[in-house]
Amino acid sequence: MTETIISLDAVNPIEFFGVNNGKLDILKKRFPLLKILSRGTQLKLSGAPEQVDNAKEKIDLIVQYLQRNGHMSQNYFEQILGGDDAETVDNFIERNPNDVLVFGPNGKTVRARTANQKKLVQEAEKNDIVFAIGPAGTGKTYTAVALAVRALKNKMVKKIILTRPAVEAGESLGFLPGDLKEKIDPYLRPLYDALDDMIPADKLGYYMSTRVIEIAPLAYMRGRTLDNAFIILDEAQNATDLQIKMFLTRIGANAKAIITGDMTQIDLPKNQRSGLEKAVRILRNIDGIAHIELDEEDVVRHRLVKAIIKAYDREQKENPPPEYTPGNWRGNRNNRNEDKPQSEG
Repeated sequence: MTETIISLDAVNPIEFFGVNNGKLDILKKRFPLLKILSRGTQLKLSGAPEQVDNAKEKIDLIVQYLQRNGHMSQNYFEQILGGDDAETVDNFIERNPNDVLVFGPNGKTVRARTANQKKLVQEAEKNDIVFAIGPAGTGKTYTAVALAVRALKNKMVKKIILTRPAVEAGESLGFLPGDLKEKIDPYLRPLYDALDDMIPADKLGYYMSTRVIEIAPLAYMRGRTLDNAFIILDEAQNATDLQIKMFLTRIGANAKAIITGDMTQIDLPKNQRSGLEKAVRILRNIDGIAHIELDEEDVVRHRLVKAIIKAYDREQKENPPPEYTPGNWRGNRNNRNEDKPQSEG
């Protein structure tokens, strides 16, 4: 049996214990073999040494988080108490505060978590246009949106423009009901989700209503000049050659752009070819344009996503499609016959 006393003087006790001691009750349920008593700004733990040490480690992490952010939601409180792996802990306690891109609602921190995500941040700071290419789940869009929100909060730009090609992902959605906004919103939902993680709902609503933040299909970019803006073209593999050229030539004074895409998930009709591969190829050596390639090691979704990507890559290498050669974006069907004449009739 061992005892230890933890001081909570450095944080707001209400934030730690929760309303009506709701968070304290969660702590007690997480460590049922410990005797946990709260007295003012002190917490007393009694029990087996290893249990006390484990609980103290988690409590210290929560205190660190509260010192930095001032608030921790009950959901976060439960997650950090239940997370025993380094990745879960890293999610909440930033080892280097300079890595934080955005402090979101309820104290959530958004940062680049992998080597290539950090490289994306570095290249975006040095260049006005960045291509970020990689498979699903590698944080391309999320990191790009975080960079845009940071630029807006730091008054480096006056607005954020997020755009995607409105292309059906493999299935026909038919005639969607509602007005124009309701028809196109499903295509743009991932961008809204990212913003929800980074900007409080009331402020995000204000930004959207005043067009400080604009989310629109790629076709709406035609004819515009985008000055003092941070612009993101997401899912660029579903943009044609002419669409990507149109987008890139919209960029105006004091503007930055990030183009994200996954060359293994092209949803264009068979008679249309993606323009992303060509754009990456012909713009590679232009000063001020950077290129980042992310891979399965950058996946930050469920641990199985990384295994799924590896399995598909392995199968494609073992059974390549016709005319497949390494380095041609995995022999994508829409780029494979680019130089072949189309049959007539």
